Amino acid sequence: MDFTLVGFLSEVISNPALMITALLVLGVIFVNGWTDAPNAIATCVSTRSLGPKAAIMMAAVFNFFGVFVMTLVNQKVAQTIYNMVDFSAVKTDASNPAMIALCAALFGIVVWATAAWYFGIPTSESHALIAGISGAAIAMGGMGGINWTEWVKVLYGLALSTVLGFGLGFVTVKTVELICRPLSRNATEGFFGKAQILGGAAMAFMHGAQDGQKFIGVFILGMFIAKGQGETADFSNVPFWLIILVSVVMAVGTSIGGYRIIKAVGMDMVKLKKYQGFSADLAASACLLLSSLTGIPVSTTHTKTTAIMGVGAAKRLSSVNWGVVKEMVLTWVLTFPGCGLISYIITILAVSIFK
Repeated sequence: MDFTLVGFLSEVISNPALMITALLVLGVIFVNGWTDAPNAIATCVSTRSLGPKAAIMMAAVFNFFGVFVMTLVNQKVAQTIYNMVDFSAVKTDASNPAMIALCAALFGIVVWATAAWYFGIPTSESHALIAGISGAAIAMGGMGGINWTEWVKVLYGLALSTVLGFGLGFVTVKTVELICRPLSRNATEGFFGKAQILGGAAMAFMHGAQDGQKFIGVFILGMFIAKGQGETADFSNVPFWLIILVSVVMAVGTSIGGYRIIKAVGMDMVKLKKYQGFSADLAASACLLLSSLTGIPVSTTHTKTTAIMGVGAAKRLSSVNWGVVKEMVLTWVLTFPGCGLISYIITILAVSIFK
C-alpha cells in the first residue's frame, strides 16, 4: 500500500469510505486530546503551580512532542493495537462491511467519550478505543475476530497501571518526604512548584507517546481495510506525515481542555500539596514510559489516578476520597462492556442498513 502523503490523498479522493474512516479517526484523536489531557495536568493545576490555561497549552505542546518522538523511537504500542482485531475473515466488496464496522466502532467511542466528559468523569479513551474496535470485530466475525494473544496485553496493562501506578506513587512520595525531612518547608515549596510543572510536562509527553501510537495503529488499520488488504503492516517506518497529523490533531484537542476532569482528578479525589503532585506525576510518567517501551497499551487516565491514590494513601487512607474513586472505578469497569456493546450494536445496525 502507498503510504506517501500524495498516495494517501489520492486514495481518499477515490475512496469515500477511506475519507469517512480517516475523519472519524481524527475525530477520536481530537476527543482524546480534549478529554484525556486534563488528567495529565490535573495535579499541577490543583496545587496552583500553573494556571489552567497555561497548563492546557503546555499539555498541547508536550502531547505533540510525545507522539512525535516516541513514534520515531518505538512503535510497539501501535503494532499491538493494529494486531488486536482481525477483519480479514470479512470478505470486502463494494459495500465494504469491515470498513462500516470500523466506522461504527469509532463513532461509538466518540459518543462514549463525550458523554463521560459532559459528566466530568475521567474515563479512559484507551479502554474505549480497545473496547470499541473489539466490539465491532466481534459483531463481524464472532469471538474469532479478536486476536487474544495481543488482547491479553490489555489485561497486563490494567494490572501494570493499577499495581505499579499505585505502588510507585506510594514509594515515590515516601522517598521525597525522607529526602526533604531535614529541610524547611519554605526551602522546598519553591522547588516543588517548579518541579510540579516539569512533572506535568512529562505526563503530557507520555500521554502523547502512549495514546498517539494507539491512534496511529487504528489509522493504518483503516487504510488497509479500505483497500481490502489484511496483511500485517510494517510499523518500523511509520510515515512522517501521519506522525505530524496525529500530533497536531491531538494537540488541538488538548488546547480545548476540560476543567471538570481536572477538578475530579486533581481536587476532589485527593487534596494534594506540591511535593505530592510532583510525586504522582513522576510515578505515573515512569509507569507510562515502561509500558510504551514494552508495547503494552495502558490507560494514561488509569495510571495517573492510581498514582494519585498511592500518594494519598501514603499519608493515610482517609486522605483519599474513596467516593470519587468508586465512581471512577465503576466507569473504568463499565467502559469495556459499555463501549464494546455500543460499537457492537452500531456495527450490526450499520452493516444491515448499508449492505
